[in-house]
Amino acid sequence: MARQHGALPMKPFNLFPYGSNIHFMRLRWVSLAIAALLMFGSLGTMLYNTFSTGHFNGAGTFNYALDFTGGVGVELRYAKAPNVDQVRENLEKAGYQHAVVQTFGSSSDLLVRLQTRQAQSNQDATSSIGDSVAQAASLPDNPAVKRSSAAISAQVGQELALNGFYALLFVMVGFLIYISFRFELKFAIAAIIATLHDVSIVCGWFAITGHEFNLNVLAGVLAVMGFSINDTIVVFDRVRENFRSMRASPEEVMNASVNQTLSRTIITSFVAFLSMLALYIFGGESLRGLAEAQIIGVVIGTLSSIFIACPLLLMQHVSKQDLMPKARDEAALARRP
Repeated sequence: MARQHGALPMKPFNLFPYGSNIHFMRLRWVSLAIAALLMFGSLGTMLYNTFSTGHFNGAGTFNYALDFTGGVGVELRYAKAPNVDQVRENLEKAGYQHAVVQTFGSSSDLLVRLQTRQAQSNQDATSSIGDSVAQAASLPDNPAVKRSSAAISAQVGQELALNGFYALLFVMVGFLIYISFRFELKFAIAAIIATLHDVSIVCGWFAITGHEFNLNVLAGVLAVMGFSINDTIVVFDRVRENFRSMRASPEEVMNASVNQTLSRTIITSFVAFLSMLALYIFGGESLRGLAEAQIIGVVIGTLSSIFIACPLLLMQHVSKQDLMPKARDEAALARRP
């Protein structure tokens, strides 16, 4: 019988054999202890930053960028399109660190935003800062002319920070409801704790290093939550399947589930890591915080889906009965293997 074209079987690419039996659950107390240490260490660093600066509203937790703190914005016009990188270097040499420089309107116009407390005092100080910025941003053959300068209210930044917290809370509640309906409450609790672990470590990194925390970083933190919960749900889905098909203890079911999804988890995370690494290297200064948050989140999220999610289920004594419909569990459970 002739072989039909297009009927060749596809072989999956696995880093680990499908039937591998690495005993992850044997290490569960060690992995949970390390995870708790990292999580509470990150939270402790954020609390220390808050109380050491005396800003109990969260203003001292991170090195907030202009997006959150307010400052001054200066519009500049050039005779011809300027070299933006050269303008940034000139401003840094003049003492304006972390100035946000971007094209505004046409290619010959730039908007410079920078943090300064003087801008909140009076209009004269704002105008003086604008003149100084225009002088520092001038290029040898392309001088800058100040078109306008204005204070940027810190109140807007505080509202953004509060909205960011509400977004995190909304996502957490949404995850809790979704996983409770799709699986069971014990699975939802484990997934939320694992996600909080990942997010707290990413935020703790920015609190410890003092790297600038802007809206792009906040977007990266939200993306980390999505990546983490997605990876955890894949493992939990296999746990549910194995509970219904295997005659084994919960510990053996969890271990088999992690091993069976191990190749998929690592390959997916590695591809995501490469994407974020390219963004970090080639994306420029404005996207560096976003890429940095996601790189850390991908690494930590991968480890948590392997070493934390299932051990948290075992701590709650999850069993096959938890996954059966409560109204008809007696007869149906008896028929299942």
